[in-house]
Parts: sequence; structure tokens; C-alpha cells
Amino acid sequence: MADADDVRRIALGLPESTEAPHFDMPSFRVRKAIFATLPDPAHAHVMASEADIREAVAEYPDCCAEKWWGKRLSAVRVDLGAADTGLLSELLTDAWRYKAPRTLARAFDAASE
Repeated sequence: MADADDVRRIALGLPESTEAPHFDMPSFRVRKAIFATLPDPAHAHVMASEADIREAVAEYPDCCAEKWWGKRLSAVRVDLGAADTGLLSELLTDAWRYKAPRTLARAFDAASE
């Protein structure tokens, strides 16, 4: 079981990540690009690629749902009470990698090997 503190800890542990308000909710950014938000204490919206969103929802339907912004699939809506921290870390890292500049993502991947 994960919570908002886990989202914050994992997201801010990624290179060059910052927290900033986005309307009335916390958002997590890499060089100004939002890769996750906390719309309420029980949920996170994780802005991954469309393929990663669909994969997460198919593999973890008990805690992941599609989040649409108009006609665009924009994020994975994660039920934090049903997700474990391992899954949350994987989703946030993938979203960070998707939003980060390529040079930063490559450097992160090289350092992680």
C-alpha cells in the first residue's frame, strides 16, 4: 500500500525533479515538464506514454485506471491504497523518463546500469 508521501519521496528522488503547485494540487516536474500530480491524498496521476498507460491499466486493473483529458489519454490514475511502492516507483520512473530531456534520461539510465 502506497500513499502521497511515497509519491513525493519517489518523485523527488529522480534527477532534477521538483515539486510545484498545479492549480490546487501538487505536481512533480522534470525541467518544468509535469510527470505526476496528486489530485487528492488517495490518488496520483502519472503522465506516462500512451503505451505505458495502457500496459499499466491492463496489468494492474485493481489499482490503475485510464485518465483522459478531453479526447487524449493523458495519465494513469493510481489508487494509492491499492498500489504497492514497487509499482508506484516503476510508474513514476517511466513517466519521469518520458518527460525528461533525452540527454538527462540517457544519463540516468547509464548510471542505473
